[in-house]
Amino acid sequence: MAHPLRRLLDPLPTRDASSLRTADMTVTRRDQPTRSLVIAPQWIGDAVMSEPLMRCLADRGEKLSVAALPWVAPVYRAMPQVDDVIELPFAHGRLDWGGRRTAARQLAGRFDAAYVLPNSLKSALIPFLARIARRVGYHGEGRLGLLNERLPNPPGRPPMVTFYSALAGRADASQKHDTPRLQLSEAALAAATERAGVKPGHYFAFAPGAEYGPAKRWPAAHYAALARTLHASSSLPVLLLGSGKEAGLCEEIAAAAAQACLVLAGKTSLEDAMALIAASRGMVSNDSGLMHVAAAFGVPQVAMFGSSSPEHTPPLNERAKVLWLKHELALDCAPCFARECRFGHTRCLVEISPLRLEAALQDALHSRGEDGTARDSQ
Repeated sequence: MAHPLRRLLDPLPTRDASSLRTADMTVTRRDQPTRSLVIAPQWIGDAVMSEPLMRCLADRGEKLSVAALPWVAPVYRAMPQVDDVIELPFAHGRLDWGGRRTAARQLAGRFDAAYVLPNSLKSALIPFLARIARRVGYHGEGRLGLLNERLPNPPGRPPMVTFYSALAGRADASQKHDTPRLQLSEAALAAATERAGVKPGHYFAFAPGAEYGPAKRWPAAHYAALARTLHASSSLPVLLLGSGKEAGLCEEIAAAAAQACLVLAGKTSLEDAMALIAASRGMVSNDSGLMHVAAAFGVPQVAMFGSSSPEHTPPLNERAKVLWLKHELALDCAPCFARECRFGHTRCLVEISPLRLEAALQDALHSRGEDGTARDSQ
């Protein structure tokens, strides 16, 4: 009699299912490209930083489908090298065993290879249960047997782009090739700005939140002061972007900014937020997912780092300016990677003044991007 755990992990036979949004199933012939399934990470910033991996796999002829949670899926729709985005109906952090078995049934027979980007055990279940022959990922949480091509877990906190790109065997990839890039159509930008009541290039975008915790957030009063200054000097509005969880924070900033701001946190889709960032004059943010979105669109930006480190997750953008006070203030506690400052002062962020940030933003606006132009000259 088979062990109960062995029965649970037995790969599943194929049967009809309709719970996922996918393209039509196809049968691969020998003259067709490798059909690859990518299991996406759960965070927006991590999804952006996986784009160089997508580009590498597509460049060598692999046909890509990405399985992603709904709040991350729009990022992959902005990657032209991705052929299909499959939305997985799972709650964040939950095993959802039945849902994964159902997903595996639908995906069985569709793919030749799978790349599992998260390190969790549950993220490797679908490729295994779907009997995908080649399953690539890091050792992660003891995934022996679930993956048959495993890379050793790297020490410390390596740059995330390098971490993901290594899954394609590109350990020596150039930095230029490893710069994430997203693309949206002009029509998408026009539609999003029209819905927001603004003109492309005639507003600034702020993303004052950070899902991880307050130790990554520049103070609300500083954001309000900067918004007042930018509005007074340019007459341009400041759009406050983020999730519904950050609406209260954005309302606080807007209330202190003398009608300089338009609060859109929790009022836009991620697709529209991405388009509004791409069409903005410039972007200010903490280390967050939307910071990486701005970088991938090549938007002039200033990014502030507090408890996290730009050595691990920098905005990979020639028009980005990074403010990090670790060395300037000799902060031995930084980076602490904590959700809240254990000392209660968050000096790493509080001591970045609005005046200093305004100067950094002006530098970013006059910097030259890959196309050789400055945003202020466009």
